[in-house]
Amino acid sequence: MVDSLSNAERAEVITQALPYIKKYTGKVVVVKYGGNAMINEQLKQQVMEDIVLLWLIGVKIVLVHGGGPEISELMKKLGKEAKFVDGLRVTDKETVDIVQMVLAGKVNKTLVNMLEMKGGRAVGLSGMDGRLIEAEIKDEKLGYVGEITKIHIKPVTDLLEKDYIPVISTLGCDKQGNTYNINGDTAAANIAGALGAEKLIMMTDIDGILRDKDDPSTLIPEITINEANKLYEDGIVTGGMIPKVECCIDAIHKGVKNVVILDGRVPHSILMELLTDEGAGTMVTGEKKK
Repeated sequence: MVDSLSNAERAEVITQALPYIKKYTGKVVVVKYGGNAMINEQLKQQVMEDIVLLWLIGVKIVLVHGGGPEISELMKKLGKEAKFVDGLRVTDKETVDIVQMVLAGKVNKTLVNMLEMKGGRAVGLSGMDGRLIEAEIKDEKLGYVGEITKIHIKPVTDLLEKDYIPVISTLGCDKQGNTYNINGDTAAANIAGALGAEKLIMMTDIDGILRDKDDPSTLIPEITINEANKLYEDGIVTGGMIPKVECCIDAIHKGVKNVVILDGRVPHSILMELLTDEGAGTMVTGEKKK
């Protein structure tokens, strides 16, 4: 589509983005990245391009990533069955070693390398580095699935001050040296809150919050945390969307200005959200001032 634009039209597109560039330059934006946008290679390339572009115009981008499908794939190769309870992976000692290998190793370093190849400057961290994510056992029946007890944000702020893109895999640790598998949305909300981020973008496999989960035309473009709570009561937010919306509300309570749930399968959805009038997905905000 861009290729069909004249030079004058391309210049107009850039100038229309100027107010948004000014709004976000120097501000912290946390992106939670996973799902199909991570599996599809073409989409992955576009997401990395979008992140580098935002970094080049002065946005302080922090990338928090998961890697569930790759963990399940390696477990299968090793003859180990993946089990889930309430959407959380049951993580025994052997599984947490696999999670660490995949997240802190393969996935994290692949994303760092891709960002560097696109012209960015990135450094990979896990939640274990600098004790970034301190955790404890969430529920004995889940094994080494962690509940976050504290965020030590200095490793991230140090990298941002040195003009790097921090790329964070969602592992945690405790004072006894145990490693924990941490839910990616929860980790992103806590990290964004500790940074006082301008925005948290949660890339998912759906359009956003829908009044009718089977009808994309019922997308709710903007909602307050009180309105989001009412959607629970009315049974509109159900299933896998419940923990995502809970993370949005939690992030707002922790000091994030607003949170956006958007469809990571849509090319350049991050840029549409940050640099256009219409945005993308559903934006969750605090209560509107009267």
